[in-house]
Amino acid sequence: MELRHLRYFSVLAEELHFGRAARRLSISQPPLSVAIRQLEDSVGARLFERNSKEVRLTHAGEALRISARRLLQQAEEAATEARDVASGSAGRLRIGFVGAMLYRGLPPALRAFQAKHPAVRITLNELNSGVQISELLHDRLDLGFVHTSRMPPELHHRLLLSEPFVCCLPVGHPLARKKVLAPGDLRDQPFVLFSREASPDYHERILSICADAGFLPEVRHEVRHWLAVVSLVSQGMGVALVPQAMRNSALRGAVFRPLDRPVVQSESYGVWRAGPPNVLVERLLQGVANAQPATAGPPQGGRASPMGGGELHAAKRSEKPGG
Repeated sequence: MELRHLRYFSVLAEELHFGRAARRLSISQPPLSVAIRQLEDSVGARLFERNSKEVRLTHAGEALRISARRLLQQAEEAATEARDVASGSAGRLRIGFVGAMLYRGLPPALRAFQAKHPAVRITLNELNSGVQISELLHDRLDLGFVHTSRMPPELHHRLLLSEPFVCCLPVGHPLARKKVLAPGDLRDQPFVLFSREASPDYHERILSICADAGFLPEVRHEVRHWLAVVSLVSQGMGVALVPQAMRNSALRGAVFRPLDRPVVQSESYGVWRAGPPNVLVERLLQGVANAQPATAGPPQGGRASPMGGGELHAAKRSEKPGG
């Protein structure tokens, strides 16, 4: 049974006249008669009673007429949905993100995207970078926002943001009186640190800032979210080095001071599965890039990304999703 047969049948069921039905279908009458016989053979029942004076539906034809109309409507809806998804006007996006993206332009980008694409269903999951990569590989996410550029070959990524780390201090801390801090000023201070398990890259970057200043931090607390880091600092539980965007968290009790040597950068990447292009992914990535807060610096183009066993060049980073 083919959709063509059902379409021919439905038109003939409405017209009950082979000539008129053939004209509506823009075919001649013989192909219509052949198609109806083929449909009847496929169904195993006569669908029309016909003689020289009239054409009328049998009981089997009446039953098929209702089902055929429903199947044709579903087929048209499926085709429309496929066209809408291809054009980016409908579909779904399953998005993973690290918490810092809440202060790196993701919310305004999502609002603008949803206003332009109201038929697109978006689901959000706050996950650390490693979990997002796993979810992408298992096709449980369409797009992730992560802190790392270390990717398996099945995934593409693009640098969205590069910004310095700043020092986060409790209000009233003696160092808060300084406008700019040297990393060495934090020697002997109790640290709140981003967990190695949650993000090995961030953990190592913060340790490297301290090591370059000639000390290893006294780690009092390790947590899995940047907001938790700032929250603990605001409650006097230690000091921390955090991405500059966390200034926008506006938690009472925490102040932020720039470092005099902001060499190591905090980076955010968009990551997606390699494969056929997804116009929705590309549009949201562009929206996030355009919505970066004024405190953020632009991505440092032309620089290769570390990739575990090799390098991914800037040209790959700028690929379109699925490219």
